[in-house]
Amino acid sequence: MSGPALRQLHSHRAIHEGGLSGAIMKTDELIEYVEQGETEMAQQTCDHLLDYWKTRVISHADAEEEGFYKQVMEDKPELERDIIQLTRDHDLMRILVTDIEALREGDPTVTTEIMQKFNGLIVVNELHSREEERLLFQS
Repeated sequence: MSGPALRQLHSHRAIHEGGLSGAIMKTDELIEYVEQGETEMAQQTCDHLLDYWKTRVISHADAEEEGFYKQVMEDKPELERDIIQLTRDHDLMRILVTDIEALREGDPTVTTEIMQKFNGLIVVNELHSREEERLLFQS
């Protein structure tokens, strides 16, 4: 069973918007440190950003899959294909996070590849949230 915030469009949208705006803000901060050559601050900010994706966005995705999506499927089994696609979006975000972690293990330098993956996370998350709201909260 999912909490009431996940079942109501306005509160669900607020969760999405808060998560995305925080990720964008933290990514912009990381870009500034990288551009300024502030290596140590860039590395710390990268670690914080990675943690943010895991604790804020991925944990929200986990909660959706564990409760909300199951509930939607019970109420509207015709949305099974949509739920599968939305779950795949979550999987893509998890893959990107895992890729960033793997890149950071070998070398803590914040590379162009890492930045591309963070930007990819933002794009996938933005599109996912928009589609989820459209598909699962339409009347």
